[in-house]
Amino acid sequence: MNKSVRFAALAAILVVTPNQGAMAGFGDTLKGLFGGGDKADEDKSSLSGALSEGEMADGLKEALSLGMQQAVKLLGQDGGFLNDASVKIPMPSALEKIEKGVRFAGQGNLADQFVATMNHAAERAVPQATGIFADAIKSMSVEDAKGILTGPEDSATQYFRKRSTSSLTEAISPIVKNATDEVGVTSAYKKLVDKSGVGLLGGFVNVDALDLDKYVTE
Repeated sequence: MNKSVRFAALAAILVVTPNQGAMAGFGDTLKGLFGGGDKADEDKSSLSGALSEGEMADGLKEALSLGMQQAVKLLGQDGGFLNDASVKIPMPSALEKIEKGVRFAGQGNLADQFVATMNHAAERAVPQATGIFADAIKSMSVEDAKGILTGPEDSATQYFRKRSTSSLTEAISPIVKNATDEVGVTSAYKKLVDKSGVGLLGGFVNVDALDLDKYVTE
């Protein structure tokens, strides 16, 4: 086993965790290897001395790949988003007044159904986006890896946002659209606004202007 693979295995111990909430930030968990404190500094110094920058970059990529695969497995299953408060997609803020109205009218099940369909759409989309994230990891440079390992706690998240947001959004949007169509997000949304007399509450927001596919994608 070469040194980069050993580093990946060490990082993966932190990355691959059964806790779904932790998996949502799998890359950021690597900061546990390089955070503050005397012990962390000693670990960082030891690892830096034992590995070249290229080996550390390769190890980080491997760890991120392992973490991504585990995250997709967890989040892509039924309830992967809906049953995990740390990643659950909430009611859009623009619809909060409508939600309060339908719950007051005893139609809370309509709000719950709408939220559930958005989260089920995300669950459908995640596995199909695996290749997109894998490519983002493969294209990571040595400098990118150094920035993640030595930067703030959300360095991995920021890397994907800065380097891949536009391409990921462009690629994932049609996947999400298909998923929202399959699970009936738009239908659940219309029921939320129109059924049981609650359509009158639509005056609180511009219900036609809300882009549900964009909201789920983001």
